[in-house]
Amino acid sequence: MKLVVLGLSLSSSWGNGHATTFRALLKAFAARGHDVLFLERDVPWYRDQRDLADPAFCTLCFYTDLDDLARFTPEIAEADAVIVGSYVPEGVAVAHFVQEVAGGVTAFYDIDTPVTLAKLARGDFEYLDPAVIPGYARYLSFTGGPTLDLLERDYGSPAARALYCSVDPDAYRPTGTAKCWDLSYLGTYSPDRQPTLERLLIEPARQRPDLRFVVAGPQYPADIDWPANVERIDHLPPAEHAAFYSASRWTLNVTRADMIAAGWSPSVRLFEAAACATPIVSDVWEGLDQLLEPGAEIVLARSATDVLAALDLPHADAIGRAAQARVLGQHTAAHRAAELEAYLTAG
Repeated sequence: MKLVVLGLSLSSSWGNGHATTFRALLKAFAARGHDVLFLERDVPWYRDQRDLADPAFCTLCFYTDLDDLARFTPEIAEADAVIVGSYVPEGVAVAHFVQEVAGGVTAFYDIDTPVTLAKLARGDFEYLDPAVIPGYARYLSFTGGPTLDLLERDYGSPAARALYCSVDPDAYRPTGTAKCWDLSYLGTYSPDRQPTLERLLIEPARQRPDLRFVVAGPQYPADIDWPANVERIDHLPPAEHAAFYSASRWTLNVTRADMIAAGWSPSVRLFEAAACATPIVSDVWEGLDQLLEPGAEIVLARSATDVLAALDLPHADAIGRAAQARVLGQHTAAHRAAELEAYLTAG
């Protein structure tokens, strides 16, 4: 199969979770014998922070604007399938162009489905307009559950299918790094995640100054009152993620408000941490228990007290290993690539 993907970014993981998601998925898809062309809008904030400028598993090309994108018309027209991702700049115009030109199956891959639907409800069509949804033969959604029915019923998608994030087990596995932190968190700042981070990491840090915490990720405001025992790492490239998780006795999973409301929206970080056998303490949302078993493969927390109780559990390593086994058995990039192939080739 010849696949063309127009995504937010493949070259840079700075400030986004799309790059690592695409890297894992497309590497595994290419391993199934397919040819992949990834088209990325050349923007300065990613251009200056590229950590994968020349991937071995696909061809990566950059375009400057919609006029420049038109030079890839032959590739888009001849591809067996074309995927447009969420948050692609001028995504609605890109959708019109792709749907007009493409000769194969067209799909929208939404790595932000609940956020997208909240934006559509507000009339915010930054990268997707309801009018173009029926024109995509497939709506591949980061979110499963009832949201898939909603996309077909209310927005006219011909076929909405769950395509969860996944993990590349070659890149995410235990490294043997010495433990540096009792609880870690990896994620870009988001205003709607910050209250949960305050409740489930910053408050525990205040209550237990003898423990060590770390928050890795960019764009956190300068006025956050970090306790002295919370280390800050501004940007952690993907090549260092496995060592980061391996150096953590526990890691925290925090979910955006729209994702919690929709449920069935596992972050890529959830699978990546589990693949490293790092035990996870997570906020609570519907559908999580179908991915990892609470108490056995993950610990759920609603308060600082819950988090501190988790940090004292004597069987933390067993929880981490159980989550690792579950994720490697069901949620690797190879699993997801097989699902993608099936979705794109279905009649």
